[in-house]
Formats: sequence, C-alpha cells, structure tokens
Amino acid sequence: MPLWLTSKTRFSSLRQPRARLALGLLVLLLLACLTALNTAGPPPVSRDPAQRANDKADVLLYESIVAGLRNGGDYYPVTAAALRRGDYPLRPFVTFRLPTLALIEASQPLIASIVMLYVLAAGVLLAWTIRLRPAFQRAPPLAIAMILLIAGMAAFVQVELVHFHEVWAGLLIALSLALRRDDRWAHAVAFGLIAMLIRETAALYVLTMAALALLEGRRREAVSWAAALAVMVPVIAAHAWAVDRVVDSADPASPGWAGLLGFGFFVKTMSISTALAIAPAWLSAILVGFALFGWAAWPGTLARRALATFVAYAVLLGLFGRVDTFYWGLMIAPAFLVGLAFAPDGLNDLIAAATRDRRRVTITRNVR
Repeated sequence: MPLWLTSKTRFSSLRQPRARLALGLLVLLLLACLTALNTAGPPPVSRDPAQRANDKADVLLYESIVAGLRNGGDYYPVTAAALRRGDYPLRPFVTFRLPTLALIEASQPLIASIVMLYVLAAGVLLAWTIRLRPAFQRAPPLAIAMILLIAGMAAFVQVELVHFHEVWAGLLIALSLALRRDDRWAHAVAFGLIAMLIRETAALYVLTMAALALLEGRRREAVSWAAALAVMVPVIAAHAWAVDRVVDSADPASPGWAGLLGFGFFVKTMSISTALAIAPAWLSAILVGFALFGWAAWPGTLARRALATFVAYAVLLGLFGRVDTFYWGLMIAPAFLVGLAFAPDGLNDLIAAATRDRRRVTITRNVR
C-alpha cells in the first residue's frame, strides 16, 4: 500500500533476491555519498566585506562584462579585457561564455533582468506543481515536494546571481524537464535549446534526452533533440572564431578539466548548490543519496529522464570538475531534491519486497 504516492514504486515488483541486492546497493550508494566528507571543495565564503572581490570573483566578472556592454563595448573585446584583469585563463575558447545572456541583460535595465529571473523561477515552480500533483495521494506530501523544489532553487532567486549563466540554464533545464511529455516535447526541446545558448554545457542534458528518446523508440522526438544539438554546431564554431580574434599566444591557458575528483565531489556540489548547504555535511551527503534513490524509485518517463540527467552531470562533475567549477551543480539543482519526496515509498516498497515471505501453504486432503 503506497504511503504518499498514488501508485507503487519501481521496487514493489522486485523479487526477493533482487530486492535484497537493491538494498545492498542503496547502502553502498549512501556510503559513497559520505566520501564527500573527505573530498576537496571550494573555500567557504568569508563574509568579510573587504574580501568581497575574492568571495564573489566570478559574479563580479560577469557584472563587469555586462557593464562594459552597456557602455558601448563589443562582447568579445570586453570579455577578454575582463578576463585579463581578473587573471582568468583565455584559452581555449570555452573559457569565454557564450554572449547570449550578457547581450540580453546589457540591452535592458537591471531590474528587468531580475524580474525575468523571478518569472522564470515562478514558471518552474508552476510547471513542476502541475506535473507532481497527480503523483501524490494527499496535499501534505505534495506540499513537502514543493518545499523540496523551493529548497533546490534557493540559489536561483538571489539577485546578485542574475548575471550567472548556470542559474538561468539550470532553471531552463528544470522547466524543460517538467514540460516534456510522451505526446508533447516541442516546448521542452525549445527550452533545452535556449539553455544551451546561454550555457553550452546544457548540451549534456539535451544529449541525454535525445539518447533516451532513441532508446525508447521515439524517433521523432529523438530527431527534435538532435536538431537542437545541430543548431549549436555553427553557434559554437562562430563563438570559437570570435574568441580567436581577441586572444593571443601570451594569454594564459586553462589548467584543464580532468579534475577526477570523483563521486564525492558531485555530492558536495549538490549540497552547496541547494538548501542542503545549511545542514551538517554528513546529513546533506546522506540526503543527496536518498534524493537519487527517490528518483530511481518513482515510476514513469519523467523520473527516468530526471535521473538520467542527474547521473550524466554526476559523471561530468566527478571526472572533469575542478574545485573552482563546483557551480556546474547549479545546472541540475532546481529539481534534484524533489527525489526525497519519493524516497519514503521507495524504501517502504523495497524493504517489503526484500522481506516478503515467499513460502506457500499447501493444503492436502486425505481420501479414505
């Protein structure tokens, strides 16, 4: 009997041996999450006003680029100058963000950009409320799920992050996920494309959606996602060409992205990127594991796509993330904690399946 959800989870139909194996894997997942306690992370914010330039270096960088555009500058020379002032690498070309967000924000007052960010956040909240409402039996569990969604979006309504590309791209990915349905995916593809035009690393989300559509035999949908990826090819090529015109061989190069910090770094980034940042480190690590477990438990194509997206970015962060690129976690943070709302039913069904008595009582009748 479901606890919160309107239907049983994926684990309810497992046979006893597989259920016990799944329980063992859950324990291993939680232990793996605890490796975050010994994983390198960004230094804590000092909260000292005199150290604002160090604490908010990336934020100030993007602020200065938008300010330069408002003063009549061209994006690539302005960005190159800002990167040099901040001792940032200028090579390869991916060290430059795509100009989309900066050009939009420079064309309007700051208050307009803030309003747009809040409208987008409200749209994400509404879209996920509509998608989650049928999943829960009663209002209180739905309210808990929405609180978890808000907790995942804690960083996304901070005014000082309005120029931060990952904030916009993360909200757009969350909106795309919520809008995608088996019979309607055009709007989801469109928002996925917009996310890529703001932050090219959103291509990993679009690639994941295309792969799942292809594996499920949804060829038209797969073609749509692939078309969105194809649009990015000339965009990235033009971006690389424009960067090459303002960079010279004396400019510093990036140290590379082969961080190899492991799964613990992904767990740490999700803790930092959500309201879990206020919890003790060990507790936030465990909750990250249960959020993944909850998404694995909830049946349906939405949960499958959400989980696949989270796993894809976990691989990205674990293999290529560096301590100073922890903000990549913002790309998937908004909806991530919602998985905790599915975890109670998933754990209940998994324990029931693992402890189910398979013995059968046989009644015989003696004939005299």
